[in-house]
Amino acid sequence: MTGAGESPPPGARLAEDLRRLEEIVRLLESDEPELDEALALFEEGVTRLRQARDQLAQAELTVQRVLEEADGTIRLEDLDE
Repeated sequence: MTGAGESPPPGARLAEDLRRLEEIVRLLESDEPELDEALALFEEGVTRLRQARDQLAQAELTVQRVLEEADGTIRLEDLDE
């Protein structure tokens, strides 16, 4: 659980972005939103898609670093350093 001011774990953030993307697609396909709302939804969708792509790229880097250990040990490195 996260407290005030803490960001959710990466997996939770990705799941939320994907859930919202599905919702945005349904809304845009429904022909309900006016043009201004449709454009705002599209813009939000593009932003969330980029965030999800970045999170997946970070996860891929983590996996690659784990697999590239030459001596057979498994070590995770913080990618923010």
